[in-house]
Amino acid sequence: MTPTDLGPVPAEQPLTYPGRPVTEPCLLAGDELLPWDPAALTDRTPVIAVGSNACPAQLRHKLRQDGLPCLVPMAPAEVHGIAVGCSAHIGVHGYVAAAPYAAPGTVRTLVITWLDAEQLASVDRTEFNYQRVLVPGTGFLYVSRHGVLADPDTGRPRPGAHDQRALLTALLAASPRLRALLGPGPEHWVARARAEPEVREAGKRIFVEEGWVRPAGLVITGEPSTPRLSS
Repeated sequence: MTPTDLGPVPAEQPLTYPGRPVTEPCLLAGDELLPWDPAALTDRTPVIAVGSNACPAQLRHKLRQDGLPCLVPMAPAEVHGIAVGCSAHIGVHGYVAAAPYAAPGTVRTLVITWLDAEQLASVDRTEFNYQRVLVPGTGFLYVSRHGVLADPDTGRPRPGAHDQRALLTALLAASPRLRALLGPGPEHWVARARAEPEVREAGKRIFVEEGWVRPAGLVITGEPSTPRLSS
């Protein structure tokens, strides 16, 4: 694959969130995706990506901000008991990021990244709205500190890690208060939210006051083992 295959960086183009995830085992090496190399997993920690950390372009962006080498094994893998919703906050880049929640019986293909100690610390710093927890048999997972957003029509968690423009459009349509704060459209939302921390906090309060916030139901401990890669 060539550098152009990595796609846009969601931190720079918020409406492209969650970015383009990897679809097969590979080694992210700077601007390239190289063939999978199991030997590269040595002394690395597996971390489940439910949002933009599954996107090589976003992961490269995060690591380069800290001046770290961008050499990361990445692979789709089967993960049990976890579904992907939307975190009940507005991120610093203006988008509503994905967040996992407990879904017993669910089997989903998510991307696993294997990070060395410095890379893990770097990604931790970008995930200050999340708590990193252990998932037995799989690896680590970032769980939102704010809970997940529910669909007001069903009361169930909204699906996350999909079309950000469609998500913001739906949220604006569901709340006159959000439209007044961040509308009328997704472009206005991300522009205002990126520029003003107070607006992000006000939006988060509206999520709560609208009755949309649900707990993720994920407080997990244990030792990670090797995930089963998807074919």
